[in-house]
Amino acid sequence: MIFTKPLSSILLSGALSLLAACSTSTTSPLFASSASSATGATDAAQLKNIEAIAKEAWLYAYAPIQGYQTLYNQTLNPQFPGYVGGFNRFRNYSRLNTPTDTDIVTPNNDTPYSWAWLDLRAEPIVISLPPVPAPRYYVNQWFDLYTHNFAYTGVRTTGRQAGNYLFAGPRWKGEVPSGISGVFRAETEIVGTLTRTQLNGADDIPALQALQAQYRITPLSTFTGKPSPAPLAPIVMPPWDKDKAEGIGFIGYLNAMLPYMPTVPSEQAQFERFSRIGIGAGRSFNPNALAPDTRAAIESGVQAAKKELTETALAQKDSKLLFGTREQLGSDYVMRRSLGAMLGIYGNTKEEAVYGSQQTGSDGKVLDGNRKWLLRFEPGQLPPVDIFWSITMYKLPERFLVANPINRYSVGDRTPGLKTGADGSLEIYLTSDNPGPDKASNWLPTPKGPFFFVARFYGPKAGLIDGSWTLPPLVEIK
Repeated sequence: MIFTKPLSSILLSGALSLLAACSTSTTSPLFASSASSATGATDAAQLKNIEAIAKEAWLYAYAPIQGYQTLYNQTLNPQFPGYVGGFNRFRNYSRLNTPTDTDIVTPNNDTPYSWAWLDLRAEPIVISLPPVPAPRYYVNQWFDLYTHNFAYTGVRTTGRQAGNYLFAGPRWKGEVPSGISGVFRAETEIVGTLTRTQLNGADDIPALQALQAQYRITPLSTFTGKPSPAPLAPIVMPPWDKDKAEGIGFIGYLNAMLPYMPTVPSEQAQFERFSRIGIGAGRSFNPNALAPDTRAAIESGVQAAKKELTETALAQKDSKLLFGTREQLGSDYVMRRSLGAMLGIYGNTKEEAVYGSQQTGSDGKVLDGNRKWLLRFEPGQLPPVDIFWSITMYKLPERFLVANPINRYSVGDRTPGLKTGADGSLEIYLTSDNPGPDKASNWLPTPKGPFFFVARFYGPKAGLIDGSWTLPPLVEIK
């Protein structure tokens, strides 16, 4: 997202509540052999080092653990309303989101989702996509456990023709068979897709469903007609518990994920440091078994990491560098993906879509639906896009859609009856109460309380990508 105003602390407190961690019944023997003084206390310099490592590790783990919530609930938690059904299958939604949808924060209300998670451990998976006639838009955004957008299929990248695309994990060394349109290799053994398919009103639902039914997932052995590889042990991960979100227990969740995230060469030294506080693939971790001074040092590092991430997010004005591949994120990829996960996890890479938002008014106070607001696009200054744009309302701190009497959760260039001025300007009214019969066509209802909105620009033109076009600020209606 591109932020025209700093994030409010209310928004960030909601974002931080999404990260959680787990603990298991035994501790690492690492701490039992820590150098100690005659009093049994760990050396002060060593404690300072432990604190620094904990800060670094928490920031590293933030985005993966944010993604863990969705991964666990959709694949391993049958009681969750958004349960996909396991790995290697699509769950398609053929309606627009409502306030009852809580699978993911800041849900898109333009394009119904199709979710899937691929288990690439035993063999690659082939994704078969149908032809998609113009003008319908669709995109398969593919992310790994780091939350890096490592691959795209869809209108922009692979076109409208049918195709078969092979997704392979980091350890696969096989041959690519015939009939494959493209190959994507992931850094992690588990990857996911947030697929978006344009819906053009209620009458379009049957056509949307027919298209979604043609998004198919096939193991490579089935695709080629060869014997399947020996089955691997089922994926087992600890239950998601957000109450452990802001503390030392993040180490347990990271350890549970690491078996599916082979260490990349550039991070070997980093993980050698992390091992000093109990981090390692599959290692058990029990914070209650730590020496009190060691635990306090780790917790101090966690708090320092949270403070740094929150303060950085508060000042964030441009999110175009927060989503993408490891290479696209650059040398500061850990902080950038952490900011992306805090501000709107699984955001698209800037070439696919650009996001805008505003969280405060000109007085610096958090936007509040007890006040009335106007968003005005001057003549000739409508969002420069090739596909479409929308503005969606969210309440704080939950960051979910806002229930309202007209069941309108977003407005944009596809909103029926949206009126422009005689001079070509466009005014959108952000109020909790109906602004009146002459303005209701352009009304985006707010809650009676804190809120923020997200503007989404699909198929952004150069002005959006290079920043020469910016979202106008809200103006309070007195």
